[in-house]
Amino acid sequence: MNSRKVVELFWKTLVIGGITGLITSFFVKADEYQNYLSPFNFMELLGLVVFFIGLGLVFSVVSQTGFFAYLFVNRLGLGLFRSFWPTVQVLLIAFVVFDLVYFPYQATNGEVSIFWYILMSASILVYGWFIARVKAKETNKKAFIPALFFMVVITTVEWVPGLRTEGTDYAWLMVIPLLACNTYQLLILHRLQREPNKKVSPSTHKNPKKA
Repeated sequence: MNSRKVVELFWKTLVIGGITGLITSFFVKADEYQNYLSPFNFMELLGLVVFFIGLGLVFSVVSQTGFFAYLFVNRLGLGLFRSFWPTVQVLLIAFVVFDLVYFPYQATNGEVSIFWYILMSASILVYGWFIARVKAKETNKKAFIPALFFMVVITTVEWVPGLRTEGTDYAWLMVIPLLACNTYQLLILHRLQREPNKKVSPSTHKNPKKA
């Protein structure tokens, strides 16, 4: 993958992060938009839109940093654990899924029902499973576990700052752009690495007949 494709991947992922961050804010921060729509205040509304686009761009950069870190970790894991690397990844996935339930629930001292944390953890696992299936179908079966590892473990690690904030608004504002950007990067990678087939047609020039 040449530098042109890397730059193209960066900008497209950045745009996806900005757009999904803005769209997510329409649902999560609907009350703030309502404050500037009635009565209508264009400058405040524009400032709010720019803020949430910028927030999405920041989360996109976090996603891209995690993606390139994952590529390094995956190579390192293959070198260290060799054939046991898929098993190690499965164990890490199970550990992270459990942590998504246990630690946030403990942090709230039981004030929030554990059901919501189970639902959150299961949703990320199911979504990651679906994307991993798509990745494996488009490439090969061996890509399933690394793809699931990336979508669950790496996304959760990137999401840690959002999980530590009070309330759930910024947790949602962070995880949706992260999932969107991570999904795009994972599914586009093999297409960028695949070089287009160049077919060179044989020369069919004929020498002109001499009179």
